[in-house]
Amino acid sequence: MWKTGILLLLLRVLQASGELEQETESRRLPPPGKLDFGYVPAGVYETLAHYEPGPIGILFHMVHTYLYIVQPNAFPQDLLVKLAKDRFGAIQTEYQKPENIVLTLQAIYYEIGFLICAAVGLLFAILMPIIGLFFCLCRCCDNCGGEMHQRQRKNADCRRGLLGTLLFSTSLVITIGVLCAYAANQNLSSQVKNIRRLVNSNMRDLQTFANDTPMQIDYLISQYATAKNKVIYDLDNIGPLLGGRIHDQLDKEVHPALDKVLNMAGAMRETKEALENVSVSLEVLQEGTGKLNFNLSLVRVSINRTLNDPGCHDEDSDATTAQLCRNIRQSLSQLQISANFTRLPKVTTQLEKMNNVLRTDLSTIVQRGYSSLNNTPNMVTEQTRSVVENVQSLVDDIGSNISSFTKAFPVQSCLSNFTIFISHAHAKIEDYYPEIDQMDFYRWVGCIALCCMVVLVLAFNYLGLLCGTLGYDKHASPTTRGCISNTGGTMLMAGVGFSFIFSWVLMGVVTVIFLTGGNLEKLFCEPFHTKELFKVVDTPYLVNSEWKNFIPGYMYNDSDLELTSESLYSTCKENKGIYSAMRLDRVFNISSFLNTTVFTKDMVSQLDSVKIDLRAIILLEAEGKQNLQDFSEAGLSEINYADYLEEVNKGVTVVDLLSFARELEAQTDLMPRGPLQSALKGYVGTLRQIHSQQIIPMEQAMSALNQSMRFLERTASDLPNKVLAVLEAIEIAQFLISQNATHLIKQETEKYTATLVGYFHQYVEWVRTSLAMEVAPCKPFSNMVDTAEIIACSFLIDSMNTFWMGLGCSTLFLLPSVILAVKLAKYYRRMDTEDVYDDIETIPMKTMEIGNNGYHSEHSQGIPNPMMMSIPTYDTMNRFPRASAPPRHIDW
Repeated sequence: MWKTGILLLLLRVLQASGELEQETESRRLPPPGKLDFGYVPAGVYETLAHYEPGPIGILFHMVHTYLYIVQPNAFPQDLLVKLAKDRFGAIQTEYQKPENIVLTLQAIYYEIGFLICAAVGLLFAILMPIIGLFFCLCRCCDNCGGEMHQRQRKNADCRRGLLGTLLFSTSLVITIGVLCAYAANQNLSSQVKNIRRLVNSNMRDLQTFANDTPMQIDYLISQYATAKNKVIYDLDNIGPLLGGRIHDQLDKEVHPALDKVLNMAGAMRETKEALENVSVSLEVLQEGTGKLNFNLSLVRVSINRTLNDPGCHDEDSDATTAQLCRNIRQSLSQLQISANFTRLPKVTTQLEKMNNVLRTDLSTIVQRGYSSLNNTPNMVTEQTRSVVENVQSLVDDIGSNISSFTKAFPVQSCLSNFTIFISHAHAKIEDYYPEIDQMDFYRWVGCIALCCMVVLVLAFNYLGLLCGTLGYDKHASPTTRGCISNTGGTMLMAGVGFSFIFSWVLMGVVTVIFLTGGNLEKLFCEPFHTKELFKVVDTPYLVNSEWKNFIPGYMYNDSDLELTSESLYSTCKENKGIYSAMRLDRVFNISSFLNTTVFTKDMVSQLDSVKIDLRAIILLEAEGKQNLQDFSEAGLSEINYADYLEEVNKGVTVVDLLSFARELEAQTDLMPRGPLQSALKGYVGTLRQIHSQQIIPMEQAMSALNQSMRFLERTASDLPNKVLAVLEAIEIAQFLISQNATHLIKQETEKYTATLVGYFHQYVEWVRTSLAMEVAPCKPFSNMVDTAEIIACSFLIDSMNTFWMGLGCSTLFLLPSVILAVKLAKYYRRMDTEDVYDDIETIPMKTMEIGNNGYHSEHSQGIPNPMMMSIPTYDTMNRFPRASAPPRHIDW
C-alpha cells in the first residue's frame, strides 16, 4: 500500500515533466528569460533529532574513553558480514572447520578486552563470597583479627589516623561511583519520559509530510501557468520578437546599403552647393580682377607722373633723392594683377544638371526604404496570425490535459490511507507507554536497590568513622574504650559483612551490564555515527543471495539500482525530496505513461510551418536609382580642375601690396620734406586702401573657389563607379530580402521556437529540482532513524554504561574498604584483653618472675611468688594464653 502511494504521489507531477524530454539538441539555444516559479510551500518539521546530554555528558565521554581503552580495535565489518551471511548456522554446527575456527578466533581477538574484564568481574563475583565465608570462619576461630585483643604500639595513633584517612578516601571514591550510578539511573528515567515527546513529534512530522505533499504537488502543477502565460505573451508579441530578430539580421546587410544611398544624397546636395560657390566666386573674381587692374594702372601712372618732378633728376644737389626715385620707378612694374580669372569657363551647365538631379528627393526615397524594412515585425504579425492562434490553442489543451490526467489517480485516497496508518501506529505506540513506564519503574527500583546496597556499606563506614573518631579517648586502654567508640568499630565490621554479602551480587550485575552495554556501544552506536553500520547493512547479497541491493530489490524488484540504506538515510538527512531519495527517476519513465509528442512536437510543427514573405520590402525605388544615374552623368568630370587650381594658387597681384606700400613708405621717408614726399606718401595710402577694399575680398573668393573646386574634384573622381557600387549594394540587399531571406527566416523561427520550448524546459527542470529537493522532503524518515538511535544509544546505552561504570567502580573499591575497615575496627572496638605491665616500673622485667611468654605467672620454678599471691588470680593462661586481663571480681 505505501509503495503504491509513493508512486501515485510522484506520478501526478512527473506526467507534466516527462513530456518535455523529446526536444532535440539541434533546437537548444541560449536560454530564454529566466522564469520565476516562486518557492514551493513547505511545512516545518518540528522534530530536532539531536541530543545534548548536558553535564552528564562528561560521564558519557569517560565511559566512551574507557570502552576505547578496553576495545581499541576497528569495527569488524568483514567479520559481521561473514557471520550474517552464514546466519551463524555453520559456525554452530561445523565449528571445527578451519574457516569457522578462524572466524571464532577473530571474534575472540575483537572481544579480548571485554573478555578479560568479564573474567576479572566473574572472578571477583566468585571469590568474594568464598573469601567472605573463610574470613568469617577464621574470625570465629579468633584468627584474622577475630580475637578481642590489641597489642599496644608506640605508633598506634599514627596507624589509626592513616587507616581512618584511607578508609574515608576509599569511601569517598565509592560515594562518587554511587552518585554516578544514581545520576545515570535518574537520567535514564527522565529521558524515558522524553521518548513520548520524540515519538509524538515524529508522528506529527509524518502527518505534516502526508498533508503537505498534495499541496506541494498542486503548486508544481499550478506553476505550469507561469510557463504557459510566458509562451502566450511571446506568441502575442511574435511581431516584435520574431519579426524583430529577422529585422535585426537583415538590418546588418541592408542598413549599410541604404546608408550609402543616403550618403550619396548628401553628396548631391553638397555638390550643388559647391557648384554654386564656384559660380559665385568666379563672377566675383572676374569682376574684381578688372577693377583691380584699372586701379593699379592709375596708381602706376600717377606715381610715374610724380617721379617726373625736378627733384628726382637733380643728382648734383640731391643724389640720394634721385637714386630713390629711380628705385621706385623700377619697382612700379610689379603693380599689376597676377591671376587671370577671365579665361576660366563657367560651370553653369553642371549646375543646371545638378538642379535637375535634386528635383528628385533621394533622401525621402531612402527613408521609404527604411520604413519598409522597419515594417518587418508588422508583416510577421499579419502573416503568422493563424499559426499563433493554433499554438495558443495547443498550449491551452496541454493545461487541460494536465488537470484531467491528475484526476485519474487516487492520490488523495492513498495519502488518507497513509494518514490513517500513521494514526493507528501512533495509537498502538501510545498503548505501550504504560508498560514502558512500569518496566522503567521496575528497572529504576532495581537500580536503586543496587545503589542502596553500596549506600548501606557506606553508611556503616561513615557512621563507624564518625563514632570511632568522636568516641575515641587516647587515655583509655583498649579494654576500657567507650561505648561510642566501640559502636563505631562494630559498624565498620557490619559494613565489612555487608560488603561480603553484596559485592558479588553487584559485580555479577555490573559484568552482565558491561558486556551488554559495552558491545552495543562498540557494535551499534559507534559504527552508526561513523556510518560503518550502513556498510554492513548495504553489503551486496547479504539480506538475499539474489539481491545486490536489498532496498530496490524489495521495493522495485531491481536490485542493481544504486539505492542503499546509507544513500537513503543521507539524502533524507539533507531534507531532500523522497523522489531523489528513493531514486524514483530510474523507476518511473513518464514517457511510457504519456504521449510525449503532445507536449512540444505539435507546437514545433506548427511553428515550423510559418511562411513569411518579405518581397514587399522595397529598399530603393526605380526613381531613386535613376536619380543616382543622373548624378553620375552631371558632367562633373568635364570641368578643367587644373586650370582653376592653377589660377587659384597664384596671388591676386604680382607683389604683395602691403609689402610694396611699406617699402615705398620707407623710401619716401628718406626723401627731404617737400611736395614730392607728400605726394608719394599719398600713394602709399592709396595702395593700402586698394588692398583692404579689393585684394582681401578677392582672396576670400579665391579661398572659397579653391575649397569648392577641390571638393568637386574629389566628388567627380571615379563618380560613375561609386554610383554603380551603391546601386550594386542596393541590388544585393534587395536580392537578400526577396530571394535569400528564407534561410534567415527559418533560422530565426527555429530560435524563436526554441525560446518557447525553453520555457517548458525551464518548467520541467524546476519541477525536477523541486521534486528532488523540496517536494515531499523525507526528513521525517531520517529523523525516525535518528530518534531510534538517540533512544537506544544516548538514552539507554549511555546511561546503562554510565551506571555500570559508577557501580563497578564502587564495587571494586569495596575490597580495599573491607581491608581498611577490619584493621581500623581494632582501634575503635573495646577489647577483652590488653597488654598489662607491673606497677613497679623500675624493676626490670627480667628480674621478675615472669613466664617465658612475657605475661605474669604465679609461680617461678615452683616457688610461690608473694607479690603475685597478693593479687587476685584469674585463669587467663588457658583462655588467653598470650594476654592478661584485669581481675573480674564482683567487687570491681
